[in-house]
Amino acid sequence: MPSVTVNVPMNRVEGDLEISLDIDGGVVTDARACGTLYRGFEKVLIGRGAMDGLVITPRVCGICSTSHLAAAATALDRLTGSQPPPGAIRMRNVCLIAEHLQSDMRQSFLTFACDFANPAFQAHPRYAEAKERYEPFQGETAIETLRATRGVLEIVAILGGQWPHSSHMVPGGVAFVPLPSDLLKCRHLLKAFQDFYERRVLGCPIARWREVTSRAALEAWLAESPRHRESDLGFFLDFARSIGLHETGRGYGSFISYGSLERPEDTSVVSISGSSPWLFPSGFAQDTTLHEFDSSRIGEHIAYSWFVGYDGSRHPSQGVTQPYATGHEAHKYSWAKATRYGENPAETGPLAELILARDPLIHDFMASEGPSTLLRQLARILRPAYLIPAAQTWLGESSEDGPYYVNPGPIPDGSGAGLVEASRGALGHWISVKGGKIDHYQIITPTGWNASPRDTAGMRGPLEEALIGTPVEDCENPVLAGFVVRSFDPCLVCTVHSIDRGRSRRRVTFRM
Repeated sequence: MPSVTVNVPMNRVEGDLEISLDIDGGVVTDARACGTLYRGFEKVLIGRGAMDGLVITPRVCGICSTSHLAAAATALDRLTGSQPPPGAIRMRNVCLIAEHLQSDMRQSFLTFACDFANPAFQAHPRYAEAKERYEPFQGETAIETLRATRGVLEIVAILGGQWPHSSHMVPGGVAFVPLPSDLLKCRHLLKAFQDFYERRVLGCPIARWREVTSRAALEAWLAESPRHRESDLGFFLDFARSIGLHETGRGYGSFISYGSLERPEDTSVVSISGSSPWLFPSGFAQDTTLHEFDSSRIGEHIAYSWFVGYDGSRHPSQGVTQPYATGHEAHKYSWAKATRYGENPAETGPLAELILARDPLIHDFMASEGPSTLLRQLARILRPAYLIPAAQTWLGESSEDGPYYVNPGPIPDGSGAGLVEASRGALGHWISVKGGKIDHYQIITPTGWNASPRDTAGMRGPLEEALIGTPVEDCENPVLAGFVVRSFDPCLVCTVHSIDRGRSRRRVTFRM
């Protein structure tokens, strides 16, 4: 049978990640995540002024630029030894939360749930309803999500001057003092988003949802009211399970978080886990066995990446980003490095955050079913139930009295690391300064963790491993594999190329 290439367009944002699948007997037997674009931000920063990363690194991404700014500013905080005052921490947190809220909802209902309306599910009894909800540019939930997330992003524009690519976070705090009118506007915008989230997504107040602490309580919650069952959360749980998303996407079951949203002094916001200095604590987990986080255990491999410079792994503070592309070494296949924690592949994102925060519902799912495509996406839908109340409290605790900035003094020679949680998970910036100029800069993004290639030992990255065993009934429309990929919310999105390799063995390539 001759080889034939079929192109199925699935573009939703952009296209710099390629997922290649080997399929045998109707299931995925191997996978490769290929970063197809070398951008070179780390090389661009070398030799520039020590503060230039505050302007340049937010341009790494137009979706999570506030997170990159926070990582760059935090790295300089660590380098200078400065401690931003509580007011500045609150403002940084509120801007990060606003960005997380828009990302969680847009990913859930504009790029993930729209495949519930995929023609592959035409025979599903709720297919017509899926189209009414999630049809791109037409579905009721899709339209409401666009409106609600556009509003919540105005918070970043008010407090940071613009979105995306603002530069209002600086070493020592933030470069503005919010007026009472600014804080009032932000509270109204956040309340409007909360109304959307409670009415459309949950079908109940956040306080009621937070009482759902087990799968048994979830079943009781669904039976309690038609509003719960007909909410987008209720629809997601029913539709996702009916198409088997709870049986796909397991992966390694290892998770990492740097800790998200530092709790300022004298705040009434408590950590989800009860004792952490963060709203979401840091840590490493194997399934639900939790371990303390140690940043020294982070390493990057380049054995299967188009880079040269070293064998084995290196900590990012000592990393080398020297591009090297050749056709003579076919085993190299990605511009992404293979990030590992103590040589372990680890996924990051909302599911990792909630596992490490000991969220009781997520832990109950993990105990009964383990990680899955369904659970990964469920965590993303539910994270705003923690974020919204925290942001409301921090806005209420803020005033124009400040202070919002402490002078860190001249940037000295030295090194610092900015470890934050972006919308998609663990984001790290490592900087070294000599003579007032950047001597070394390394960035590890959440997708660098999740969509990493193989490492020196040949172990697949988390997304690659999660795809193994996924059913593929139609190589021209591999919808279940698409759900697995999108459950990681890679910061790059899809077209699909399907290459027929024969009647029983096929290869499918997603261009993300």
